[in-house]
Amino acid sequence: MSKLLKGMISNELQRRLDGVTDLLLVDVMKMDANTNVELRKELAAKDISLMVIKNSLARRATDGTALAPAFEGVEGSAAVVWGSEDVVSLAKEVTRISEEKKYAAFVPKGGVMDGAAMTADDVKAVSKWPNRAEQLSLLVGQILGPGRTLSAQMLGPGASLASQIKQKGEEEE
Repeated sequence: MSKLLKGMISNELQRRLDGVTDLLLVDVMKMDANTNVELRKELAAKDISLMVIKNSLARRATDGTALAPAFEGVEGSAAVVWGSEDVVSLAKEVTRISEEKKYAAFVPKGGVMDGAAMTADDVKAVSKWPNRAEQLSLLVGQILGPGRTLSAQMLGPGASLASQIKQKGEEEE
């Protein structure tokens, strides 16, 4: 491959990964074409991109970026997966797909999260974390919990007092 062609491919990869802060590496080389197409459609429906790229070209395109650690020491074939609402959702989806019998050849290899390299075990560990939506719901619950408790404590005695007044009023009638 000529330097000109390598430069063009690196520039295209840089353009596609512009704005991407987290990505995962997977192995899809042992997957047949029909299964690969089904996988890509399934991922695209969830706003996840998958691209097979030569490791040396990926290193060249991501050199000096936060994505560079993902390609350090990568051996063999690798495909880049990015997208979804956050890296936790992406890791959950990659792990789910790798556990399906239909996609047995789909194997997580690692990636990068917040500029730090991840191993395949790290990807599985991150997939067990709560994603952004789950974290927000936990946070809202924690914020509203004390207020709900305070409201119940304030309304409890008030309701009790109102009930007693009502009973006294009924007795007098």
